[in-house]
Amino acid sequence: MPELPEMQALSERLGDAFGGARIERIMPLQFSALKTVIPMYDTLNGQKLVAVGRRGKFLVMELERARVAVHLSQGGRVDIEKQPKTTRAKGSVVRFVFGKSGLLVKEFGTERKAAWWVLAPGEEGPLATLGPEPDSKEFADLIRTGTDGRRVHTMLRDQHTVAGIGRGYSDDILHRARLSPYASLASLTEEQRETLLTSVHEVLAEGLLEERKRTGGLPPKIGDHWIVHGRYGTPCPRCGADLRRVSYESHEVTYCPVCQTGGKILAVRRMSRLIK
Repeated sequence: MPELPEMQALSERLGDAFGGARIERIMPLQFSALKTVIPMYDTLNGQKLVAVGRRGKFLVMELERARVAVHLSQGGRVDIEKQPKTTRAKGSVVRFVFGKSGLLVKEFGTERKAAWWVLAPGEEGPLATLGPEPDSKEFADLIRTGTDGRRVHTMLRDQHTVAGIGRGYSDDILHRARLSPYASLASLTEEQRETLLTSVHEVLAEGLLEERKRTGGLPPKIGDHWIVHGRYGTPCPRCGADLRRVSYESHEVTYCPVCQTGGKILAVRRMSRLIK
């Protein structure tokens, strides 16, 4: 799933490509993906795209008299079309036509969860429930003084707690901080909390630098610069031990048993249930 660095860099590229242009027409290509009724999507036709930004994992397009929020979910991607098409390619969600160029939101796989919202100016819509950004004082205060008993890995992925971080960067952040995926915020020392906060900032900043090297939209393959996430079975880049994973029904957590858990191999809960 695209996370903060991917979405921030994408918003910058889209701002450069379409900023100041007017929407000629909007083509909803998967009507279930449009989550609002008022304002009507066709009221955006003719409006100028004033700015493109990001909030959490959402892409936010500010128009003259409205705003559009887009969430790519797990398999959503974006194409910049030099010549906007009229066809409905497989997985297409919505096409924004800006004169001689276009922006196509599409998705891969069978899960149709990419979505978009047409909002009145200043209206928050789905953004209203998001937590603070990772670089905010509010998030820093939470890490430094919070007593949350949940696992830090769970907290980082909770968009109501902090907006923009997902599975990939959570794995890399905890590896950088030398913390177990099962560690709770409440159990961390003051030094560990500062290390965690620094790791959040460093890992996301490094990810953004890599994402800014891309051109065009957002391709199918992302996360190629992750350090440990998705690299189960390969050597830890810090100590050389084999990276391990904990598999869940919908995702997996990658970690180094030497750097993060004191040599302990974390139980694979799904496998444990099967053995019972």
